[in-house]
Amino acid sequence: MNSKSRYLAYPYSIWMLVFILFPLFLIFLYSITLRNPNDIKTITFTFENFGKFFDPIYVNVLIRSISIAALSTGICLIVGYPVAYLLTRAKDKHKGLMILLFILPMWMNMLLRTYAWMTILGNTGLINSFLNLLNLPNVNLLYNNKAVILGMVYNFLPFMVFPIYTALNKMDRSLIEAADDLGADGFTIFKRVIFPLSLPGVISGIVMVFMPAVSTFVIPRLLGGGKNVLIGNLIEKLFLVTRDWNFGAALSMIILIIIFISIKILNILKIDKESGVSI
Repeated sequence: MNSKSRYLAYPYSIWMLVFILFPLFLIFLYSITLRNPNDIKTITFTFENFGKFFDPIYVNVLIRSISIAALSTGICLIVGYPVAYLLTRAKDKHKGLMILLFILPMWMNMLLRTYAWMTILGNTGLINSFLNLLNLPNVNLLYNNKAVILGMVYNFLPFMVFPIYTALNKMDRSLIEAADDLGADGFTIFKRVIFPLSLPGVISGIVMVFMPAVSTFVIPRLLGGGKNVLIGNLIEKLFLVTRDWNFGAALSMIILIIIFISIKILNILKIDKESGVSI
């Protein structure tokens, strides 16, 4: 790297140091310390905050969070893969418009998008109002895990579609033509050629969807009504309600460890995140 390129990297390095590394250091510091309730100036270094997590209540919260996030990720994959494939097969004159329409809701704040689903799923929402016009009883669509999963799929689906779309779009079409010339049917071509080549995009999409899904707190609070607490809601309450910043920081570090494990999985699979091509 020449001197000019090094100078151009300085602003980002400073930004990363101040707004990423330093906050992470503070979270780690809070996670391994405890204040004496009788003397707030006395700070004890301990891993007791991490030990609290092994209470069955908190373990169940994490398991519930991972289960809901995994189910949402699976639905995003099932829905997103065909969408990404259709985008790659679309004509060039229509492809740009289709991508624009797909990402258009992302221009709106996630909180507003989630509130919009409350007006659709609520007891006086659009769906139940339509059922009432047909003299049908109301359906309880809000404040349950199904509503939370629906909100996660709606908000995080683009994070699944676009990595897969990138991998499929950069795929060598001559391989598909060669498989077709050799007599392979459509399912065999997909199984032996298309899906393996798109696997880096699939794995990237899974990580990009699972990570925000397992740590989100807005969607479960609004669409779930707080009935089933997820790990994101628990961390929010520890910081803002009970003011137990030390335990909240420890839970945040646990989530961070999960993120690092996911990144490690990507490195083990040797995936080039930029090109979406296995190396």
